[in-house]
Amino acid sequence: MSVDEVGTASGTDGADDPGWEVDPDDEPGTALVAPVGRQIKAWRESAGMRAGEFGATIGYGEDLVFKVESGRRIPRPEFLDKADEALGAAGKLAMFKKEMAEVRYPKKVRDLAKLEAKAVEVEAYHHHNINGLLQTEEHMRALFASWLPAYTQDETDRVVGARLARRSILDRTPLPSLSFVQEEVTLRRPVGGTMVLRRQLEHLLEVGRLSNVAIQVMPTCREEHPGTGGLIEVLRFADGSAVGRSEGAFSGRPVSDPKQLRILGLRYGMIRAQALTPRESLAFIEQLLGET
Repeated sequence: MSVDEVGTASGTDGADDPGWEVDPDDEPGTALVAPVGRQIKAWRESAGMRAGEFGATIGYGEDLVFKVESGRRIPRPEFLDKADEALGAAGKLAMFKKEMAEVRYPKKVRDLAKLEAKAVEVEAYHHHNINGLLQTEEHMRALFASWLPAYTQDETDRVVGARLARRSILDRTPLPSLSFVQEEVTLRRPVGGTMVLRRQLEHLLEVGRLSNVAIQVMPTCREEHPGTGGLIEVLRFADGSAVGRSEGAFSGRPVSDPKQLRILGLRYGMIRAQALTPRESLAFIEQLLGET
């Protein structure tokens, strides 16, 4: 990901808003953002305002206004609220806030969130990091802060927001069945420092006690381990269909063929069998918390 340079500052707060960058390869996103930009431009011109004057009125730079109107920048909710009020649009611009907030996330994240929203069962094995659905926000931010090349603050806010939005699956109605297996090392690594780790372990205990969630720990001492191929994720739907992926199978591509899903199911089943039980795992996490 990359972020465009911030436009010229203007407005009472003396700062411009970097906005959200539009991914040119995200055709559905581009198709949604561009018409909204044209609507804003049409309302501005109908009001007889130049881009610079309009920007100054709502507290943003002229450069940002041009980028939003040309579909190169996703307008944030506060931009749409101010534009709606300044142009007298009576809610016709503010109404796009929900769509713009959703399209800011990368397409693959939006696609994953849509699948998770329909899933009745989720099976996930993670070996490098704690599963994103189980992470606290401060753990997420500490994790992304260590990635290279370094993320900007805006990029971090974007990916963290996307991950937090996905956590709604934990309390969705009807409740899906969620199964997670975590490598022991992911629970010991002090991402963000000791206090961040403590709060992360506390969060795992809280989530692990939910009636529809099973968290299991794969001990490092296991001699045989069918999960050495890497991450495994399988989402199952009410109609009996499913989609899955694994770093160690099918070139990491998502698969839905029953034969390929059977292989992922076999591997995940063996991983669960060799991991600690959910009850043992919660006790293990409590022990780690006491040692941290």
